[in-house]
Amino acid sequence: MTDGAWERARSFGSAARLYGEHRPSYPQALLDAVEELSGVALGGARVADVGAGTGIATGLLYTRGADVVGVEPGAGMAAEFRRRNPRVPLVRGDGDRLPFASGSLDLLTYAQSWHWTDPALSGPEALRVLRPGGALAVWSNDPDVGVEWIADQQARIEEGFGPGWYVNEHPRSQSGLEFTTRLLRWSRRIPVDVHLAKLGTHSLFLIGRPGTDEFLAEEREHLLRLFPDGSVPEHYVVDLRVARVGQPKRPWT
Repeated sequence: MTDGAWERARSFGSAARLYGEHRPSYPQALLDAVEELSGVALGGARVADVGAGTGIATGLLYTRGADVVGVEPGAGMAAEFRRRNPRVPLVRGDGDRLPFASGSLDLLTYAQSWHWTDPALSGPEALRVLRPGGALAVWSNDPDVGVEWIADQQARIEEGFGPGWYVNEHPRSQSGLEFTTRLLRWSRRIPVDVHLAKLGTHSLFLIGRPGTDEFLAEEREHLLRLFPDGSVPEHYVVDLRVARVGQPKRPWT
């Protein structure tokens, strides 16, 4: 990971409570798709959710009956996780060095966090800790740029701060891990100020890049002109990628 990426990764600790309050959750259809593609029933499954952050995804897995443990490297995020999920165990660690015995897990999940790992390390680690027949599931909430106002907002951010501000990098198939992809679209309607607070929890804004405060103020005025009732219809595409351990490798197409 580059120095800039490390700075962005470390930035979340100072905004853990805002992250937990304003980052969106995931549709229930996501967990149905995880079960379908992984072949793992979540009820009673041994699951580790890596890069758990404040526990948004971990809590959903727990509610579905998984025997889940969160894995989080950051102290600020870990504290917020424990505040929000007091019944869910949490260990400190990261995907490049998983604190689990070999073959001990049915399912390994990454929600919005795979891009903070080194796939050359996290891929083999996933294979080590998963049992035969287990699965790795990686997903993210991506803005649906097929919606005009969202595409325009993304363009304004890139114009002001350059490309690559949004760092959800999806996993690629590698030796022993061949991913199947499922896209799930969903939406929510929230107040403009909540949308801007959510935007402010992205690492680009947390590291205090010059001009971010001015951008958010201008964006508020722009959105209120676009949505005079003060509510924003956010649209997302959940990008889900699942790889089964021991699954026969299909020919590349």
